[in-house]
Amino acid sequence: MTEKKVSAIGERALISRLSEIFKAPAGKGGKQEKGKEESPEGKKESPQELLVGPGSDDCAVLDLNGEDCLVVTTDMLHRTTDFPEGMTPWQIGWMSAAVNLSDIASMGARPTGLLVAIGMPADTEISFFEELAKGIQACAEFCETPVIGGDLDTHEELTITGTALGRVKKNQLLRRSGAKPGDLVCVTGHTGSAGAALEVLQSKHGGIGRKKASESLIKSLLEPVPRTHEAQKLAASGAVTSMMDTSDGLAMSLHDLAKVSRVGFKIRENSLPILQEVRDFASSPEKGPENGPEKLLELALYTGGDFELLFTITPERLKKVQNICKLSVIGECTKYEEGIVLESVDGRIQPVEQRGYQQLKAESS
Repeated sequence: MTEKKVSAIGERALISRLSEIFKAPAGKGGKQEKGKEESPEGKKESPQELLVGPGSDDCAVLDLNGEDCLVVTTDMLHRTTDFPEGMTPWQIGWMSAAVNLSDIASMGARPTGLLVAIGMPADTEISFFEELAKGIQACAEFCETPVIGGDLDTHEELTITGTALGRVKKNQLLRRSGAKPGDLVCVTGHTGSAGAALEVLQSKHGGIGRKKASESLIKSLLEPVPRTHEAQKLAASGAVTSMMDTSDGLAMSLHDLAKVSRVGFKIRENSLPILQEVRDFASSPEKGPENGPEKLLELALYTGGDFELLFTITPERLKKVQNICKLSVIGECTKYEEGIVLESVDGRIQPVEQRGYQQLKAESS
């Protein structure tokens, strides 16, 4: 009997299996049993109870035995699969920090530190390494947090693993759970920008080139901005019922949020915040007959790289939230049985597929 490979089930199914293996013992929640462990001085250590374990949210959450909790996340990036061709070492560093700090933002937390482990070929130029480090530092400074440590090693391929820490009051912690039917669905910034930028950079024919994309569109892919400042204000508002980031694509994020909150979503196509430049890119006839409305939806729903916040709010607090940050209301929560659907401009209803960016994709059957 042939042993099944991880490529047969894909990233999310693999994470689900790992979550079962790594979950805390029943009834303990990761907390030390009373009297079981003591410090060398004979004093009992304060337990750091596991509030949120692996698999259900963007970060794990530990109880700090006060009004705050600690959120922790880690992410690994590789030169060949995660950094588009043409990225500068500074941009590689920025993105390596941003992917982790965006997860901290998704929980409504304030970043408190970033650790970075870097594996690189032995012949890496010192100037490349220093510029990469400056990019990491710049992103950390933007998010008002320090780089507090890490590790260095040689590796066949440039590989960067970041671990970010954050702190948030327990009563302000935002999770993927909490949305309920009737809540409004919101997203910060724009959707589909990074996907369009990636296609521009990867295009080698038909006259499509970087010169035809604005610098700001290219930067949306190569220098994604973690929404840490907006997230902390949203958490403090008390209006947000659930939240996560959209780095894997809007559609995939909607499915992840729906699964944990046990709600459905009705998304309005004409409310999706898409830049005019992306609309023009999707509809340009020079890019082939496959372009048009379907191409635009593909970019807006199913491409990753937009490090925006997807969140739900109670309708009566919409004005309060609109004063906090730039956002778009793209739909509302429905009953879980109604699924996730998109309402087109002419009123047609179509399902939103569960697909988007995944590092490890399941093989087609």
